[in-house]
Amino acid sequence: MNAANALLAAIHARLSSDAALSGLIGPDGIRDWLLPRPALPAIVFGEVETRDYSTGTEAGEEHRLTLEVWSEAAGRRQAEEIAHRVRVLLHGVSLLLAGHALVSLLHLRTRTRRQTKTALFEAQLLFRAVTEETEALSP
Repeated sequence: MNAANALLAAIHARLSSDAALSGLIGPDGIRDWLLPRPALPAIVFGEVETRDYSTGTEAGEEHRLTLEVWSEAAGRRQAEEIAHRVRVLLHGVSLLLAGHALVSLLHLRTRTRRQTKTALFEAQLLFRAVTEETEALSP
């Protein structure tokens, strides 16, 4: 499994195992994409950008990933509460990744907005993660 997929799997496991978050979004509230007629609120895995971050001795990658919180509530409060819980669960934590080591996982920013066409509220959380392969580079 590549580092980005291992990271996403570990994030999914961390979020889905939290009772407080499940109370906010329901047991099936974490998804890979927003369905055409979604059950909301929901957390959706958004864009992932991966770059080489290797050193002379370690193979590594930098990942910037977006988690989207979607809500159909009348205001942005519900989306912001869920986003806050996601930040608490992920910022600075240590996660076990298959075949890789997580060096860091940091929350960079959150942006909330109302979608004009649908009137849904969205909170976008941007995270930066650095991973290393568990084995050193071969000569």
